[in-house]
Amino acid sequence: MSKALNTFTNGLLRENPTFALVLGMCPTLATTTSAVNGMSMGLATMFVLVCSNVVISLLRNLIPDKVHIPAYIVVIASFVTMVQLLMQAYVPAVYETLGLFIPLIVVNCIVLGRAESFAAKNGVGLSALDGLGMGLGFTLSLTVLGFVRELLGSGRVFSTGSFEGFTIYPESYGMLIFVLAPGAFIALAYLMAAVNKLRK
Repeated sequence: MSKALNTFTNGLLRENPTFALVLGMCPTLATTTSAVNGMSMGLATMFVLVCSNVVISLLRNLIPDKVHIPAYIVVIASFVTMVQLLMQAYVPAVYETLGLFIPLIVVNCIVLGRAESFAAKNGVGLSALDGLGMGLGFTLSLTVLGFVRELLGSGRVFSTGSFEGFTIYPESYGMLIFVLAPGAFIALAYLMAAVNKLRK
């Protein structure tokens, strides 16, 4: 029980993919212009992480060592395609916003890294928990980063194309830099410093 709990909670703070391991920086910096975008990207990645971890764990004794990386990528790409089609069908506005970053989950080093370092060496249950914990940690970090950037940049939080979100202060007081690319680096740096302080 303690091993399962440790596996699940590992990705939330101790080995958080964004704040501790500094993995997946491309989608982290590019898709967190709002909390909704960050959360959507995180949830899509979490789905792929859990499903690919389970399948790779099931097939770990059947995949030859010489082709294990291409085999993992085929498994991951299958689930990414499922996510892409589901998002296109049911949340087209979110899909349009995230665009190219959904197919790029295939080469996200978090997903491939967990397949290689954990799912290929552990049972199905632990692999599923690892994917869930890492996915939740990634989703939380992207949502928090998007929340901070959106709040400081526009004075609103959780706004989407059709929903204006919650207004905290007038947009004229917002700092435009936080909605732009440099703001992603600034917000990420301060959040990483805060999380590292908590981890210690």
